[in-house]
Amino acid sequence: MTRPGLPKLIATDLDGTLVRSDETVSAYTHGVLDRVRAAGIPVVGATGRGPRLKELTRNDIRAADYLVMAGGGCVVDQSDPAGPVVLRDERLSAGVLAALLTDLEAAVGPLTVMVEGSDEHDAPLWGDYHPAWPYQDRFEARTRAECLSHDVVKAFVRTADHHVDELLETARQLVGPEVASLTQAGLGFVEICPPGVDKASGLTVVAERLGVDPADVLVFGDMPNDLPMFAWAGWSRVAVSNAHPLVRAAADEVTLRNDDDGVAVYLDRLLSR
Repeated sequence: MTRPGLPKLIATDLDGTLVRSDETVSAYTHGVLDRVRAAGIPVVGATGRGPRLKELTRNDIRAADYLVMAGGGCVVDQSDPAGPVVLRDERLSAGVLAALLTDLEAAVGPLTVMVEGSDEHDAPLWGDYHPAWPYQDRFEARTRAECLSHDVVKAFVRTADHHVDELLETARQLVGPEVASLTQAGLGFVEICPPGVDKASGLTVVAERLGVDPADVLVFGDMPNDLPMFAWAGWSRVAVSNAHPLVRAAADEVTLRNDDDGVAVYLDRLLSR
């Protein structure tokens, strides 16, 4: 049982929200999340990272009972003593992605395209090299044909001439939600996910499994891919102060930036009421 006056489920984004700019999570943050679990509140890591990064993600949010990964397309229950249980695993059809890319390039010009095609541990992304991609150690140059040879977890696209928010708006005008789910997570690329996949749909899997109403869920985030879970959760929606303007506008509250352990500071105060 949760204590009165507390949410019944807490979900937080990782990169840019819980994880600091140096790609670490402080001992203080880990300690506060342990206190959250000790208070009887399940913790969920809700991230755009794909299932190939499960081990990294587990290390960054050790207290998590569940992981919502790939922007909602992969959901993992880590609470089973017998081992992790995959509750959701959605893929985007290669044929659908190929047609989508053709239509988008006709509208905006040549695209840099990368795909997340494997859920094997630390598997690289495939596709077109771009110097702005921050994780070159997990990237492998492949042709477009190779990238589209099988269904994918998600795809990433950018152009030389469009800001990511502008490209996202254009892509959403061309691609309906029944075809694919489009977002951006602060990496300079539009992310293309299977239809019906976002962090809210991933968290719905968790909430239904636990019997928790979205009205009792507290969420933290920083980028537009967090907006669906902000719209879904009802206890409170908290942005870190370094968040994208759209996320700050959608938030009920703003905490300190990720580099100042904003999530942990907020939760520490909440638990200390």
